[in-house]
Amino acid sequence: MKITTILYALAFSVVAYGQQVKYGDNPAAGKYYDVRDIKMYAEVYGQGKPLLLIHGNGGSIAAFSKTIPYFSKKYKVIAVDSRAHGKTVDPKDSLSFEQMADDFAALLDKMHIHSAYVIGWSDGGINAILLAMRHPDKVIKFAATGANLTPDSTALQPYLWRDMVKQYNTDKDKPRTTAKEKNDWKIFMLDYDQPNIPFSALKVIKCPSLIICGDHDLIPIEHTVKIYEAIPRAYLWVVPNSGHPTLIEHAADFNKLVDNFFQKPYHKF
Repeated sequence: MKITTILYALAFSVVAYGQQVKYGDNPAAGKYYDVRDIKMYAEVYGQGKPLLLIHGNGGSIAAFSKTIPYFSKKYKVIAVDSRAHGKTVDPKDSLSFEQMADDFAALLDKMHIHSAYVIGWSDGGINAILLAMRHPDKVIKFAATGANLTPDSTALQPYLWRDMVKQYNTDKDKPRTTAKEKNDWKIFMLDYDQPNIPFSALKVIKCPSLIICGDHDLIPIEHTVKIYEAIPRAYLWVVPNSGHPTLIEHAADFNKLVDNFFQKPYHKF
């Protein structure tokens, strides 16, 4: 969500082996990949089964500073800067979640990875859902936290939606001349106009899914529950005492529970 960009702007880093690792800006782990019409930046950590991490609107790989150290002990973690975010530059004037989901599938192909586990946060959660819908063979299981299916006050907290409408009306006619100004507006409009995914469309998702939100999330619990109910093989986790950044505010619990979900067979209660 645009209003949460400040969350992603925090400079996260972790000390490992006596050195500071700056996730999202680590030349030892980072590389550019030719993906469709862009050069997509990704960092790879650890070995094991592939795990794709997808950040949210306005974010970057740095959002996963509390996720990567845990999962890289047993997975091959692929942390990505999404199209038009971080180091992945996209000069085009429009953006869609479907386009981004197709990017991630193409990245896995480029890396010769048949399928992966996926964790998506916020817009990344939307991308995880669409990746499972559009490229089902690419997703083993996914966990999506803080995802919404529509851009309105039923899927976002009403105050957040009002703020976004106000921002749109204030900024829509402003001139945008620099590349940054154009890009910032493009990613704002991504959340203002999208996604537009019918609940009924989620029935095509075949892989086990973990749908997550905080009990004080920017996404209403009721909306998250509807997502969970629409996916055939899904679990639901409403994180107590949590806002939108569940994976940061409750990192230890988040990592352990999501890892447990990945490791164990799906069981219908």
